[in-house]
Amino acid sequence: MANHEPEQPQITEETVLSTEAGGLAADPLAAAADATVLGQSPVQVRPTATAMPVPGLPPRTAAPAVPSVTSPVAPAATPRTPSRPTAMPQPAAGASTLTADQITRFSTQFEAIVRNVSQVVVGKEPPVRQCVTALVAGGHILLEDYPGTGKTQLARGLARSIDTSFKRIQFTPDLLPSDVVGVTFYDQKTGEFSFRKGPIFASIVLADEINRASPKTQSALLEVMEEQKVTVDGATYDVPQPFAVIATQNPVEQLGTYKLPEAQMDRFLIKTTIGYPSHESSVDILRQINIGDRATHVSPVATGADVLAMRTLAQSVHIDDAIYEYIVRLVESTRHHESIAVGSSMRGALALTLCARVWAAADNRGYVIPDDVKALAVPVLAHRVLLTSEALFTALTAEQVVAQILEEVPAPAQSAAI
Repeated sequence: MANHEPEQPQITEETVLSTEAGGLAADPLAAAADATVLGQSPVQVRPTATAMPVPGLPPRTAAPAVPSVTSPVAPAATPRTPSRPTAMPQPAAGASTLTADQITRFSTQFEAIVRNVSQVVVGKEPPVRQCVTALVAGGHILLEDYPGTGKTQLARGLARSIDTSFKRIQFTPDLLPSDVVGVTFYDQKTGEFSFRKGPIFASIVLADEINRASPKTQSALLEVMEEQKVTVDGATYDVPQPFAVIATQNPVEQLGTYKLPEAQMDRFLIKTTIGYPSHESSVDILRQINIGDRATHVSPVATGADVLAMRTLAQSVHIDDAIYEYIVRLVESTRHHESIAVGSSMRGALALTLCARVWAAADNRGYVIPDDVKALAVPVLAHRVLLTSEALFTALTAEQVVAQILEEVPAPAQSAAI
């Protein structure tokens, strides 16, 4: 009996190709994914020699589908921190509450005071503008320069330009704290103790040659310069507003002088110098030699209320976050500089912010730009740092170090729309 094997079906080449083509068409998702991954769509893929569907064998297990890709582009890189300097955006509408008329009025009043004081100190507009800025910001001024450069004249000219109370104190080594702040005495007529106010109770106080007073007298100024209050025998008294101390000192004369304590130096908002006049200004002064005291020839151009109103307007000047960041970086750089032993405190950052607002409003702007900070960094921060002994040995000054920091710390890039 013959052994009959099952007859195998005839498989032709056309059958194999048609079967493979049908398998690719049966899985369109995989084909699309392959084409997407390859970056081409559609793509002609040459069929490979895979197992043919032979009857009697288990069907081929389908390959897992490749997840679909929504976009053929490469994934976005991780966002990087923008490099310095950062772009400073334009002040948003409504960021500053100042109107154009208010800014113009502020700038006009500021320039009037500057011109008036410039009649007393000829050819020295930059230090005059710095002093007026400190007065409007509500801070104190330290004028340090050589004898005969007009420090006292500048202080008196600024005081006479404001129609408010003014007192002068000539500091000497025998000056007592009671000679400055006042004293409590017993009145025999009434049988009661009463307080007699000292010359510190004035809106503008000229402390001439302040470094000639003893440290005991200097300590009496710490409270009034910081808190604008005077405490005597347990009673506290307020000083008039606006209140500002304009002090002068000689940097080269050491006989009979005392170095100002660092705590008191930090209370001065601005420290500036006048310098010798230019050749043209010197000739002009000689032509007016008959004018003995220039400060007596100027009249007030503003009142104390005007100064307080300008101070209120300056508080509404807009400062961008990039400017805040820039100010803090400058102050922090003074604490880590190799030539500085003690850097600026937070009071320096606050002072720089206050002065920058006034400086911007005086320039007829309702917002602060990096140039405002740069123009005020040296007079505001230089007297708040202490240099190392190595830096002092090389005759390096604090002003030079702060100027170097200004070059090292990148400023925010001002937007072209501003």
